[in-house]
This record gives sequence, C-alpha cells and structure tokens, in this order.
Amino acid sequence: MSVVRKTITSALSAVLLAGGLALGVAAPASAATCPSSASPKIDGAEASWTLRCSGGTVTVSGWVEDTRMDGKCAVVRIVGGNGETRRAEACSSGVREQFSHSFAGTNKAEARLAIA
Repeated sequence: MSVVRKTITSALSAVLLAGGLALGVAAPASAATCPSSASPKIDGAEASWTLRCSGGTVTVSGWVEDTRMDGKCAVVRIVGGNGETRRAEACSSGVREQFSHSFAGTNKAEARLAIA
C-alpha cells in the first residue's frame, strides 16, 4: 500500500470513529400501539414509559433518569403517529424527570432513549 493511500485510509478511519462517538448511544426505538409499555436501559440512562389511548388520543407517560456523571443528559424522544414530536430529558447523575405527552388523532407512538 502506498504512503498516500495509508495516510488517506488512516484519516478516513479516524473521521468515521470520531463521528460514531459523537452520535452517542441510543436504545432501539419502541414503536407501539396502545396499550403497551417499555423500560429500556443504556449505558448512562434508563427510562420507563406507558402508552394509553382514549378518545382518539395516545398519551405516553413515564420517567427518564440520567445514571452517569458525564456532562450529558438522558433523553426520551417521542414521535406520535400523527408526526408530532416531543422530548423529555434528565441531566446530572441521579436526576429523574417525569413526563406525560399526548398526541391527538392517533393510537401509536415511537419512543427512543438516548444520551445527548
């Protein structure tokens, strides 16, 4: 392998690695219809939520907790079946935040736990 090719390959590998680390960690999305619940855990965060439906509206309620002192926040991102988005976050190790978000005109939502 030529010196130029090795240099380019090394630089590209470093960029890809840095990009992957910058994105953070995320739990698989939990797309669900009512009724359902989930309790995901990832390194640095955990959460629990429940989906309930009533009168054409889905409500996602629960909590999110930051479990690591790293200067980042634990975040739950929710996308309702109607396309609306909401989020809940807890920042600082040991902090737990409650949330409840409603989405009209749908009976499903997708929630994801991440570090940001």
